[in-house]
Amino acid sequence: MGGARISSVRRAGAMLAAAVLVATTLTSGLEEPASAWDNGVATTPPLGWNSYDSFNWNVTEAQVKANADYMRDNLKQHGWQYIVIDWAWYYPGQGTGSPNQDANFQPRLRTDAGGLLWPDTTRFPSAAGTNGFKPLADYIHAGGLKFGVHLMRGIPRQVVADNLPVPGTNCRANEIDNGTTAAWLNLNWGLDMSHPCAQSYLDAQFKLLASWGVDYVKVDDIAAPTYRQAEIEGYKLAIQRSGRPMVLSLSPGPTSTDNGAHVAANANMWRVVNDLWDNWPQLEALFERLHAWTPHRRAGAWPDPDMIPIGRLSQRGPVGEPRYSNLTPDEQRTLMTLWSITKSPLMWGGDLTQNRASELALMTNSAVLAVDQHSTNNRQLFSGTHTAWTADVPGSGDKYIALFNRGTATATVSASLAEFGIGSATVVDLWSGANLGTVSGTLSRSLPAHGAGLYRLTPRTTVPVPPEQTLTARHSGKVADVFQLSTEDGADVVQWAANGQTNQRWRFRDVGDGTFTVVNVHSGKCLDVYGGTGATADGVRVAQWTCNGQTNQRWRVQDAGGGYVRLVAQHSGKCLDVTGAATTDGAKLVQWTCGTGANQQWTRRDA
Repeated sequence: MGGARISSVRRAGAMLAAAVLVATTLTSGLEEPASAWDNGVATTPPLGWNSYDSFNWNVTEAQVKANADYMRDNLKQHGWQYIVIDWAWYYPGQGTGSPNQDANFQPRLRTDAGGLLWPDTTRFPSAAGTNGFKPLADYIHAGGLKFGVHLMRGIPRQVVADNLPVPGTNCRANEIDNGTTAAWLNLNWGLDMSHPCAQSYLDAQFKLLASWGVDYVKVDDIAAPTYRQAEIEGYKLAIQRSGRPMVLSLSPGPTSTDNGAHVAANANMWRVVNDLWDNWPQLEALFERLHAWTPHRRAGAWPDPDMIPIGRLSQRGPVGEPRYSNLTPDEQRTLMTLWSITKSPLMWGGDLTQNRASELALMTNSAVLAVDQHSTNNRQLFSGTHTAWTADVPGSGDKYIALFNRGTATATVSASLAEFGIGSATVVDLWSGANLGTVSGTLSRSLPAHGAGLYRLTPRTTVPVPPEQTLTARHSGKVADVFQLSTEDGADVVQWAANGQTNQRWRFRDVGDGTFTVVNVHSGKCLDVYGGTGATADGVRVAQWTCNGQTNQRWRVQDAGGGYVRLVAQHSGKCLDVTGAATTDGAKLVQWTCGTGANQQWTRRDA
């Protein structure tokens, strides 16, 4: 690990002494004003530029200024404001590989006597002496923009090896590290947040950042592969104590939804996937990830699908040769539509100075950006080869609707207006600005492969909204439930005691041939006889699956008398059945030859 390490006895004694000193020199977390975190940042999803996708760790001061100038002149009026320098700005020079150190901690990072990080002066010449990033931040602020930097979690390993003093305390650096480091970058050890001087180190680093005028900090190796709860809380507290409002962005992903409540209370943005690059499979995977994070999306707390890999990429690494994005124009529009309807941060990855007219158009459509910045109640309607999201337009009865064709050929994608309580509406295409006239009943649009459309609907007539319903088995009194709130294809559908959760709610959509698709409210996926249209045997399990229109996802509703119904799979003619007439939680649903058993009889109740 490098550097002298202290015994557990010495460590315990030092912690006690440090606790006394820290208590007298720093405001305690309990004394921090309750409103300190509500500091006015990220009330809407941040819009900005990050240096990583185009320059890796090699970005220079001149390149940062050039991108800031472009944003000032072309984008600021549309809400874009953050200029963020990504990793290793304290690492000397430039290079083609990752900025790791060798076993002797070479090359040396630029730090001060307290082990705090300072910018490399080769790439950032204005940071010479004791300037730090202040001259660059002042330049960016003069353009009406905001300035951000990247940090690896923890304390530099060279600082621990040198056993430097922790600013403002009588501690030394090798008392506060926890011996963990990032798999992809070995510059830092994590911090042992049970030691009070660990917080002191973070506080000192953030007070230095605040003195430079930093507005945004992206902390890496903290949200995944291990979720570092104590360290996340430490970074939040350091911002609170810094005296300057800053956005806290956590990286990399995928952050686990199990930590959703905590991360939303302690960060402004957090990555929901690992690094995103310019290929369709990675982009398509984000549909499910962004839907899964819907319960935790709110003002000041935004699930982050990573930088936008559009424009001129990888000029100095990190992935592939220098290029304009490999995403097709349709895929690029799909990305911007998905990011906007899900209120995701828009952090551009391409070199702004090399934008073409097409990139600029994607970044400056005010109607589309309004969806990202000002819509409410954003939610998925259904998912699959054809996917739809919707959101409310504040201050009106209007709705936004995004339609996506995730298939490999041009197709018509449709959404029922009744799902929004609309009978008929006038429709505006937000990408083109065209008025599409009045539609009734269904909004249907022909979309190219991997394409998307984004629309604003102004109601002319209204209708009752079809209810969300539960399906209750007659024999057990338990309801059809997607097991463990899964959003994955193939997840079992079981019976479970009613608990009101969305994985127990279903929407019946009339296909128009006497059958219905039955769509889970939680996942947006269809009730499906597993194995496709050839799965006709008794006992085949029933699962959820991406809606695809096949007959193993279509169900006839057959009156069973007494207020009960049977659900009959179109492809097999067999009934939805609780296996073995079991009454226990978790008993699987299957298809079975229709009979008179109460385990095939269901009550549809409005949820």
